[in-house]
Amino acid sequence: MIIGAGSQGQSVAQNLQDADWTGLEIVGFLDDSESLQGQWVKGLQVLGSASKTNLVIQQKHVDEVWLALPLRAEVRVKEILYDLRHSTVTIRFVPGIFGYRLLNHSVTDVAGMAVMDLSTSPMVGLNRIIKAVEDRMLALFILILISPLLAIIAVGVKFSSSGPVLFKQRRHGWDGKPITVYKFRTMVMHCEDDGKITQAKKSDSRVTKLGAFLRRTSLDELPQFFNVLQGRMSIVGPRPHAIAHNELYKDQIDDYMKRHKVKPGITGWAQINGWRGETDTLDKMKKRVEYDLYYIENWSLWFDLKIITKTMLTGFVGKNAY
Repeated sequence: MIIGAGSQGQSVAQNLQDADWTGLEIVGFLDDSESLQGQWVKGLQVLGSASKTNLVIQQKHVDEVWLALPLRAEVRVKEILYDLRHSTVTIRFVPGIFGYRLLNHSVTDVAGMAVMDLSTSPMVGLNRIIKAVEDRMLALFILILISPLLAIIAVGVKFSSSGPVLFKQRRHGWDGKPITVYKFRTMVMHCEDDGKITQAKKSDSRVTKLGAFLRRTSLDELPQFFNVLQGRMSIVGPRPHAIAHNELYKDQIDDYMKRHKVKPGITGWAQINGWRGETDTLDKMKKRVEYDLYYIENWSLWFDLKIITKTMLTGFVGKNAY
């Protein structure tokens, strides 16, 4: 039985009706609003006010009572719990917070207090250790494997145009802290006014011939395995953006900075799903952020290995990488 037949209770009912695998059958609603009592909502009848809870439990053989009430209804929740003090039914509270964009939401016990997590990183406790071991071991193995290739590319970059072999840029890392990210230099040396950073475009005159190849094949990203060994990055995670781009997008995309709840990665869920390269429209960046947040909410070691495998098979070359 669901107490609360408003928009929140209706959403709860719809979710349970769509998830019939749970085995839960809704017997109806209870609501204190007289205008709703006796009405049918989501194919379910509003059986009366919440004061009839104990009576309906007995008549309908209810096993669980779900309170779908807003957080401001604290007094009413206490009254209902008091009325149910002699009942042995399972009581669940569905707080009115699910209209927000939540990240790894759960309830945590901290110092004996039940704390509701609305936006947290999955990289805590054992998860953090697993991720660190995965990153260091794989990065070391890959660097040993590709060391001859790194040397060849370094020589090629050095002789393709004047300037350093590596391009170093400050970007935001875990928790939004600035980090230095390494890449093979793919452009001629140039300077932009007022700290502006212009993304590379198709047929960009700043990109060298060798640089175009490196960017198209993502070989320019290989030095970032050293960033992984340093602990600044992960092999899998949201791609780090230039600090200037973060400043631009954080006010245009509500949950943009939540990407930084984990370390940035060399490859990610967004990249293997086609959202890599130039983000010349706001919608493209929104899609990238959407995929990044999905990764953070669903992180697991096996998810990482899936992304790494797919990157090795299909993710190195991209039509939008220039």
